[in-house]
Amino acid sequence: MLTSRALIRGLRPSLWRSLSSTSALQGGHAKAVDALDASVPQYNNSVDIPLPDIPFVRVPSAEQKKLKEKEKGPWSSLSKEEKLSLYRMSFELTYPEMRQGSGEWKTVVAGVLFFLGLSGLLVWWQRIYVYGDVPHTLSKEWVEQQTQRMIDMRINPVEGFASKWDYEKKQWK
Repeated sequence: MLTSRALIRGLRPSLWRSLSSTSALQGGHAKAVDALDASVPQYNNSVDIPLPDIPFVRVPSAEQKKLKEKEKGPWSSLSKEEKLSLYRMSFELTYPEMRQGSGEWKTVVAGVLFFLGLSGLLVWWQRIYVYGDVPHTLSKEWVEQQTQRMIDMRINPVEGFASKWDYEKKQWK
């Protein structure tokens, strides 16, 4: 009896977490994925939002704690390296570092060129091994014979093919 109650109490929170949309999301194939809780302060590097909710270093080391105490005094007594260290405790990146481009465009261009080359090889392979020879109906002689046959049959004489042929002079109008 006691074990069944403990089992039920143990299952109840996990069941609630899997059904609740705020603590977990159900991904494809019923795989639980943690959701981002926007009500909790969080650190983000963004040019659009210059001041994050919390500092970059949440738990400072002993050396960083000493530096924080020294920060409360006059800033003229701080060296340039100490000021930089204080900045890095609050922010991970500077504005120029945030604006700096990545080399991701090179990967995208390489991927596009790779798939274009792969497509070209596929088209070349199909032209050689899949498609047969060009049909004889596309040869110049056949097209001339077919055109003459259509003229002789007077195909569409009002506005079409035969209307552009002069039957008395035997030439195109």
